[in-house]
Amino acid sequence: MKVRNSLKGLMKRHRDNKLIRRKGRVYIINKTNPRFKARQG
Repeated sequence: MKVRNSLKGLMKRHRDNKLIRRKGRVYIINKTNPRFKARQG
């Protein structure tokens, strides 16, 4: 899992990426390609 200061670039890498906010953290998860995971905050 990558920790980035900006997740906007990671969002564009795959069309199934979803941005989710949990407990003050921002996550990108991808059901079809689990390789794309990221956390911010």
